[in-house]
Amino acid sequence: MLSPKIVGLALFSAAAAVTAVAAPALAAQPHQAPSTTAVVLDCAGQAQNQPGTFLVACGDGNNYLSGLHWADWGTATATATGTDNANDCTPNCAAGAFHQFPATVTLTKPEPWAGHPGSTRYTELDLHYTGARPTGLPADLVVHLVAPPA
Repeated sequence: MLSPKIVGLALFSAAAAVTAVAAPALAAQPHQAPSTTAVVLDCAGQAQNQPGTFLVACGDGNNYLSGLHWADWGTATATATGTDNANDCTPNCAAGAFHQFPATVTLTKPEPWAGHPGSTRYTELDLHYTGARPTGLPADLVVHLVAPPA
């Protein structure tokens, strides 16, 4: 029968041998940075990921995107096709009618989202009308997205 001291020494030696073999393999693996999640914040400051609809005019609700189909949702940009729904505000916005315009939407300029480690929020929405567009607007429009509520 082996003494407990010899058994303990044998177990320690075996553990040291396994560590010596495994350590170089572990050290050789590249360090992976934590993954980043990109979101777009809605008017209430809630994170959205690939939303189907998105309110552009937070103040009065007179412009929103619908039917969004996301072709790409990356950490630098996100791109979708959909419909821009714009109120013509004729004779005024309360009595106006909404009209639909096909558009491509690209979310850009991600910034770190304070209080949410590993998350960024898109800060600009680039709207490109692919056909007809609201009267007086250019074919390409950049919208600065609201900052999250403090």
